[in-house]
Amino acid sequence: MDGNAVRDVDSAHIWHPYAAPGQDVFVVASANGVYLTMADGAELIDGMSSWWSAAHGHRHPRLVAAAKRQIDAMSHVMFGGLTHAPAAQLTKNLMHLTGGAYSQVFYSDSGSVAVEVAMKMALQWARGRGKKGDRFLTWRSGYHGDTFATMSVCDPVGGMHAMWGPNVLTEQVFADAPPVRGASAAQRAKYLEHLEQLIDESIVALLIEPVVQGAGGMRFHDHELLVGVREICDRNDVLFIADEIATGFGRTGDLFATHAAGITSDIMCVGKALTGGFMSMAATLATPKVVEGMEPKALMHGPTFMANPLACAVAAEATALIAEGAWKEDVPRIEEGLRAGLSTAEELPGVVDVRVLGAIGVIEMVHDVDMAATTAAAMRNGVWLRPFGRLIYAMPPFISTDDEVAQIARAMVAAAESA
Repeated sequence: MDGNAVRDVDSAHIWHPYAAPGQDVFVVASANGVYLTMADGAELIDGMSSWWSAAHGHRHPRLVAAAKRQIDAMSHVMFGGLTHAPAAQLTKNLMHLTGGAYSQVFYSDSGSVAVEVAMKMALQWARGRGKKGDRFLTWRSGYHGDTFATMSVCDPVGGMHAMWGPNVLTEQVFADAPPVRGASAAQRAKYLEHLEQLIDESIVALLIEPVVQGAGGMRFHDHELLVGVREICDRNDVLFIADEIATGFGRTGDLFATHAAGITSDIMCVGKALTGGFMSMAATLATPKVVEGMEPKALMHGPTFMANPLACAVAAEATALIAEGAWKEDVPRIEEGLRAGLSTAEELPGVVDVRVLGAIGVIEMVHDVDMAATTAAAMRNGVWLRPFGRLIYAMPPFISTDDEVAQIARAMVAAAESA
């Protein structure tokens, strides 16, 4: 099927994320390394790591080899009553990467479901402790997924799910958005006091994205806030759930944002780069405290494709790549390149902030951007970006060269100029 035929079928019948049917799309023919080859033959750098997941680039030879080996053995088997070596190896890798902080892992198909599972764990833990609470505390400008429980903990006003009110979603408790990175100790202390005041008997857990709030606004905050959150949870006997789906596996410059702050969440969700962007998979990790307190002990959840052997085999290889540690040099190098390349954006009309952390670069505009115009400007510069709201941002693959990072930054600046 050629590109025009693909586009015709797509326009007539396919929904895309957060878009009405029939909107213009671009056809990808193949992907390799950091490049997407489009149906018309054009090559674009995937400046988004395909929504932050393809950390090692596309078609990484070790991930491809792991998938091929597993396909020859079995691509899927139910996880009810059965297990397999890929799940065991992946679990061993995750236990190693997290320093033995967690004792149990639940595998699911997507980040949204991983957070749903975390919330269910917390509710079962609260029941086991005789608690009557059934609500979650979080902070504004957050995003945790698109399923119903996760929508309820996304920003209720500025988020993508504002159309769903309390008659549809469980009404959770929201603190103000956290102070941005570089806040003073006094500002952090005042905020943490505000956060703690919102905890009452109805709260079973505090759920946040640590250090980087992703799709809710690409806001960065200080590691010290996480220490305060941990202390608040301990004082009030509520669980700390860390959504590290976007931040985990080195993206911010730390292996995991919570662990870099010197603390451990009670429950941690990972996904995206878990398989190196090869296929959909996520995991929810729990400490012994959570597991021992849950009632019933069985986690009442069971996706058909839970711990899919093919996904587990690829994720085991992707986490092995992370354990080898090349990202420890690559991410600071990308951060330096983004800082240099985006420095000129600070003086552009309409730009209110330029920020970089690890392999994340953000240009924030004063108004919502024209997605078509900004995307076209980036493509003219040989880069695929997907701006949203007021944000033009990039999450380069860790394997990006210095020249490719510079090209991504130029495309971001060009997109900001077009906005």
